[in-house]
Order: sequence, then C-alpha cells, then structure tokens
Amino acid sequence: MTSEEKEKLDSYLKGIVLNLPDSPGCYQYLNESGEIIYVGKAKNLKRRVYSYFSKDHQSRKTAMLVSKIRDIRYVVVNTEEDALLLENNLIKRYKPHYNVLLKDDKTYPSVCVTNEYFPRIFKTRQIIRNGSAYFGPYSHFPTLNALLELIKNLYPLRTCHLALTPENIRAGKFNVCLEYHIKNCKGPCIGAQSRDEYLRSIQEAKEILKGNTAEISRNLLQEMQKLASEMRFEEAQVIKRKYDLLENYRSKSEVVSNILHNIDVFSIEDDGNTAYVNYLHVTNGSINQAFTFEYKKRMNETPEELLTLGIAEMRERYKSRSREIIVPFPINVEMEGVTFTVPQRGDKKKLLELSVLNVKQYKLDRLKQAEKLNPEQKSVRLMKEIQNALHLEKLPVRIECFDNSNISGTDAVAACVVFKKCKPSKADYRKYNIKTVSGPDDYASMKEVVRRRYSRIAEEQGELPDLIITDGGRGQMEVVREVIEDELGLRIPIAGLAKDDRHRTNELLFGFPPVVIGMKTDSPVFRLMTQIQDEVHRFAITFHRDKRSKHQTTSALDRIKGIGEKTKTQLLKKFKSVKRIREASYEELAAEIGPSKAKIIQENLLSEA
Repeated sequence: MTSEEKEKLDSYLKGIVLNLPDSPGCYQYLNESGEIIYVGKAKNLKRRVYSYFSKDHQSRKTAMLVSKIRDIRYVVVNTEEDALLLENNLIKRYKPHYNVLLKDDKTYPSVCVTNEYFPRIFKTRQIIRNGSAYFGPYSHFPTLNALLELIKNLYPLRTCHLALTPENIRAGKFNVCLEYHIKNCKGPCIGAQSRDEYLRSIQEAKEILKGNTAEISRNLLQEMQKLASEMRFEEAQVIKRKYDLLENYRSKSEVVSNILHNIDVFSIEDDGNTAYVNYLHVTNGSINQAFTFEYKKRMNETPEELLTLGIAEMRERYKSRSREIIVPFPINVEMEGVTFTVPQRGDKKKLLELSVLNVKQYKLDRLKQAEKLNPEQKSVRLMKEIQNALHLEKLPVRIECFDNSNISGTDAVAACVVFKKCKPSKADYRKYNIKTVSGPDDYASMKEVVRRRYSRIAEEQGELPDLIITDGGRGQMEVVREVIEDELGLRIPIAGLAKDDRHRTNELLFGFPPVVIGMKTDSPVFRLMTQIQDEVHRFAITFHRDKRSKHQTTSALDRIKGIGEKTKTQLLKKFKSVKRIREASYEELAAEIGPSKAKIIQENLLSEA
C-alpha cells in the first residue's frame, strides 16, 4: 500500500469512527476482500471503536488486526444485553478470524422430544429444527443416561418409529410389539392408550428434563395418599413405585439448598491459549444443567470478556431466564432484570466452588487427553511454566543439577544429572571424585566440580545447560555463580532448591540475591523440581556408597603382596567381609586358599588390626 493509499484509507476509517453514535451496539471490521474478520460489542460504540485507532497497540495480534481493517460496519441496539446477544450470534454466524473460537459441541448428545402426534423421547447428536423440543447438550453422559432410564421407568412411552397418526390408528394399520407385552408401552398404536394420557406423561417427562423434579414428586405423593385414603391400594402402589424412583434419582442428584431456585452459575479457567467456562443451572435446589465448554483465544481476550461471552452463549442455548447469575468476579455488563452476585459465603459460595471444581477438572481432563495424543506437549508446557516463573530468556530444554556426598570428608564425591525436555537423560549423567578438597567442605567441592565440568564443555564447545539447579540454598547458588560468571564468564541461569527441617523440598530460589519463587508445592512444576532433586541425590548417594564399599573391601586385601584378584574374590565369596576373614582361623583359611596364602593373610590382617 502506497503512502497516498494509506492516507486515503485512514481518512475513510476516521470519518466512520467520528460519526459513530454514543450508543450500545456491535461493530464489525472487514478486510480488503469484504470478509468480516472481527466482531465486537460496546456499551458506547464511538468510544470503543475509537480506541483501536487512537494509539499504538502493544499486543502484536491487535496491531495485526488494525492493519487489516479496510471497512467498518455497525449495528445500534437498545441495551448492552442486546449487544452481547447480537455479538454472540454474529460470531457463530461468520466465525471471524480474530474472534475467540467456540469449540464445536456437536459431539455432546441432547434429549429430543419429537413433534409428533404421539411424541418420542430419545438422545441424539443432531438438532433438527422441525418443532421438536431439545434438552441439553449433556457433557456428563451418566447424568443423561440416568435421566432417560428414570423417564423410561416412570412413563411407558413408545420407542418405535411408526407414523402414529389418527387416521393410521383408526385404520388399524399397526400391531402391538414386544414392548407392549412386557409393559414398557401401553399400545397407543392400537388405540389402547389415549392421546391425552400419553401427552400428560410427555409433559411430566419434560418437567423432569427441565429439572422440576420437586413439583412432580409432591404431586405423586399427594396422588398416592389420595388413592390410599380411598382404599385403592393397588393403584396407590403403582404411584408409590414411581414416587420412590423419582426420590431415589433426586437423592443422587446434586441438591444444594431447597431455597435456591432458578439461578445460573458460571466460572472460568484459563491456560494461556484456551479458556474453559463452566455453567450450572439450579432449579428447586437441584442442579439440572451442567456444561463446560472451551474458547480458543485469538486476541489476548481478558477473562471478563470471555466469561461475558460465555454467559450470553449458555443463556441463549439453554433458554435460561434466571434473574440471578453467580460469577467468580465482578463483570462490567448490564442485563435487564438480572442480578450478578459474587458470593463470599453460604450456599451460593458452595455453588460457585462446585462450578470451579468442575471447570478445573474439565481443564485437567483436556490437558491429559492432549498429552496422550502428543506426549511432548506436557514437556513443553512444563518448560514454559518454568520459563515464565523464572523469567528466563529461552525455554529450559536442558537442565543440570549438582549434589555432593561425603562422610566427614572421606570418600567425597559429587554427581550431575541432566534432564532434557523435562525427562532424565541418563546417558549424560556424570560422577566426580573430589580431588582438590580435603575435609567436609561442600562449597569448595561444588566449586571444583562446576569448574571442571563447564571449563571442559567450554573448551570442547559442548552443549551448555539452559538452567543449573543446585541441591542447596543461597550459599550453594553463590559459589556456583562465582565459578560460572566470575571465573568462566558464562551466562547460565542458576536456581536453588532448599529443604525444610524434615529434609523435604519446600522452596525454589532464583536470582541474585536469591528470592523465593511463589509456587504451589503440589503444582506440576514443583513436582518436576523435586524429581530432579531426588534423582541427583539418589545418583550421588549411590556413587558414594559404591566408592565407600570398594574402599572398605580393598583397603585391607589389595595391599597384601601375593594375594591376587582371584584369591580375594574367593575369600569374599566364602566369608562375605574383610572382618570375617580377619576373624577366621588358620585352618579355615587354609582349607579355602591353601596353607601358604593363609599364612600371608593372617600375618598381614592381624598386623593391621
């Protein structure tokens, strides 16, 4: 685009923006092909759209969107609620490139009540707009199946696909099937059941699907008591069976509080690129709708923006007319006759906590599914979390951790373990014998090992780590920094893992001076850090034990002239330890290795003792 064309475009867009009304409405941005690339809502159209063109945008995505705008359309509405609903409909209709993408929910089944002379009730994944009523979708299949099973047991409705029109029934075109004989159907196909009676069952089934189980239960109880008072006990027993079935279902459903009625509850979780919104609907104290869905973020949308969009989507989908909506934080939107509540305590707070629990579980399940399909995704997510927590310049693909091990300075060793993409790379593990330090000096030992390792890697132009972790606190971090930065002139981030009095990892330290990084001890990142620390500790301890064991067995036998490896192995196999060899009699030793060698062994071992 030439400067003249750009100036002409800016003038054209500016003219539209300056003439926008100060009213609620929806705006649409179009690209050079006339395609809608973004839809937004506003309480004040002029102010909102003007903000896109009045400043430089820090967000790269927003700047990219603005650079592609070639035309602006808008629709004025009466209220902010109307703008919200219109925005939701336009996004679903046009699917603009820069708007959040609602994950397709066609995989979730709904319950259909058909628009027929004798309606049928069944679950389906297809929504056909032919006058049939749909309830759902249901993301929790056990709930759906339990509802259908309850309706089947309460009301013997037909399951066939016959065209049960009045004309066909009068003409006697049908015969009863097995369902009639096993009392799962009352035979409307042959006129054995009237349409009025059948439709009463359908209406009650609809009320159950809407969640109005309490009212039906009360009606059944009253009818049962009335029949019993009239001595019609067999009929009362039939009603009692239905009443028990319904009460059993209600006891297993989530009953919150009998005083809570017709309330919507929303919560939201965010993992960077995707937002998860949970919706619960409460009727007569019971949760009769529960659904969680995803938004794929496109423009760094805030949780408030996404939650507002989710509220519009769910209320339209489920035809909710609730006058109260419970949300986790205040949102800047107004709906006529609707109160937004951020509860602090009580039953409403418990409802919100239940919604949060559901959305977190859904998010966890989705992450697990994604990680099964792409195992590396989990590693990348963990590395990004570490990068964000420590503000690293690049992903910590290679992490190295050090630990020392000695007993009062004897048999001093150190170990280095390497994790690549958050997985142990055992081929890169290294063991070190401490050579220049005498006595129990962990700081000096750490300096020696770090110096030896990274000076060699630097000389050989090997692969340096993206992050070094010390198994210790501030002191260990400082001595590592002195070697890495002051002596070798390298730039490698250094972190430290500190332990509490019970020798359990409880702090992640980073920076100079070191500060504690706020991180939950049950988070995946902290568990990874603990795994790294446990692994380097295990590796160092194992090496130290092996060296100490070898030292103890070789110190006495290997220095004896005339006793070779074969004789030593033979003695240890027989007597198990140097102590037992020393305690053995001359006759026992001679029987095993001969008199001459037995004499040498006794003379040398007894002189050492």
